[in-house]
Amino acid sequence: QNRRRTFENASLSSTLLLVLQHRQNFPVFFSSYNYPSSFIIFPNPKYNSAKPFSLIFSINRICSFSMADEAKAKGNAAFYSGDYTTAIKHFSDAIALAPTNHVLFSNRSAAYASLQKYDDALNDAKKTVELKPDWSKGYSRLGAAHLGLTQYKDAIVAYKKGLDFDPNNEALKSGLADAESAAAASSSRSRAAPQSPNPFADSFAGPEMWAKLTADPSTRPYLLQPDFVKMMQEIQKNPNNLNLYLKDQRVMQALGALLNVKFRAPNGGEDMDIPETDGESPPPPPPEKKPTSANAPVEERSREPEPMDVSEEEREAKEKKAQALKEKELGNAAYKKKDFETAIAHYTKAIELYDEDISFITNRAAVYLEMGKYEECIKDCDKAVERGRELRSDYKMVARALTRKGSALVKMAKTSKDYEPAIETFQKALTEHRNPDTLKKLNEAEKAKKDLEQQEYFDPKLADESREKGNEYFKEQKYPDAIKHYTEAIKRNPKDHRAFSNRAACYTKLGAMPEGLKDAEKCIELDPAFAKGYTRKGAIQFFMKEYEKALETYQEGLKHDPQNQELLDGIRRYAPGGNLLPLSNRSIWFKFKLNCLRSIPIFADVLIK
Repeated sequence: QNRRRTFENASLSSTLLLVLQHRQNFPVFFSSYNYPSSFIIFPNPKYNSAKPFSLIFSINRICSFSMADEAKAKGNAAFYSGDYTTAIKHFSDAIALAPTNHVLFSNRSAAYASLQKYDDALNDAKKTVELKPDWSKGYSRLGAAHLGLTQYKDAIVAYKKGLDFDPNNEALKSGLADAESAAAASSSRSRAAPQSPNPFADSFAGPEMWAKLTADPSTRPYLLQPDFVKMMQEIQKNPNNLNLYLKDQRVMQALGALLNVKFRAPNGGEDMDIPETDGESPPPPPPEKKPTSANAPVEERSREPEPMDVSEEEREAKEKKAQALKEKELGNAAYKKKDFETAIAHYTKAIELYDEDISFITNRAAVYLEMGKYEECIKDCDKAVERGRELRSDYKMVARALTRKGSALVKMAKTSKDYEPAIETFQKALTEHRNPDTLKKLNEAEKAKKDLEQQEYFDPKLADESREKGNEYFKEQKYPDAIKHYTEAIKRNPKDHRAFSNRAACYTKLGAMPEGLKDAEKCIELDPAFAKGYTRKGAIQFFMKEYEKALETYQEGLKHDPQNQELLDGIRRYAPGGNLLPLSNRSIWFKFKLNCLRSIPIFADVLIK
């Protein structure tokens, strides 16, 4: 009865310990699954307790954490590969194993949002905030879900709540700005004049428009074109602006994608200029021909002002934009021909005509980079980033400007410190858009910086002085201090095999065998004829109980220095007569002895007794 009360009041870990201590009285039965899901403790029949009892302990907690981490890792991998459905499955498995882990609910909310299942994303986001109320990312998920459901006020509240916990969080700031702009756009649409409602207004409302354009293969490439994105933003702000861009086939294609209607491209104007019009359908803008029907003019005159209701400033801005795009195309053509001066002239003209497209600036920066005018390139990139943030341009365009600036800084680098601003710029670009090319340039810059640092630090004379100091500390058995000076010697002269050999000896004394083995192998790599490198490696392998490898190392060393006494002593020391090898490993010695007899006949008198 005392043991029973002890088991009932004990925690899981202490109960397991008590079970092991009294296992003769409490046999434990494990399940036959892949991992132990539960075990049952039965009382021994010799104890005649008043009431038979059994205690069932679930030990899912013992293995659930590791399994949940594994499922989470699989979910993350599927998410980053774009397989959101599989990601949700793995995150759900992880949640079943660790239902109080707020990160799992946050990740699944992001996956649901990527599939535009905003209701499910909202439920998971609320659970995330419930489990971890002071975690800023939970409010970011909550705001994104509300924004996807066009619940702009709730999204703003969620983002502001997250900023209370993390005022410097860029994701929350960006989300709040998007929510406020969407709320403002929604409010402006609700205040729009009711006398001429646009039947397509709902198609352009909210973030669903961008999601549909991204999902449609025919319109996805257009999102990489800044002028198209700008047109769609203007239409989204005021759907009546659609009339201004109906001649652009890309806009018509986008409208078809939003309405789930396939528009047929016009063939030579067949459907545009039909003289026998009966006045029932509105003429294309601008209408030039007047209908002949007697009743038609009144009807047509009432319709004409709608598509033509464009202010003089808007018409002038549109014309300048078209001219700027033409200049950009001329600049691109000149750039491909390596006519850089002409390309710069065209890009400059485009910038003067229309300053709301930063691609003109980044293109001119690319020309400066090709010409070797790095200062001008950097100035243009800074200008593009600043102007892009003012215009809230596509983050990919901002990332491109930063990457171009980083490339210019790399070209200008002369010392290792000169690479630091370039590396920082590449890192900023990756925060805007994780482009593989930018990541590659970052890795190359970091490697170049490291190589240059080694070259700048190289000094064989100072390396010898540090190695001698290390030898002094080694003799005094101050091995950590000796390692410090040997490491300094290696930094000063990475090609000095003696420093690696000496540091390997220190690691051996301190019992750090893996580190010592690595240094010994590096010593042999730098100077294969240096016998001490083989003695260091063989000794470490023996201590690691890799006896066969140790004997092979000594044999390899003897090929370079057959008379080396340390190598000979090493082989004699590990022979069966030396009683250093365990009995189970004596066969290794006899195998090695036969190899020696075949390869080095001089050892016959040493090995055969």
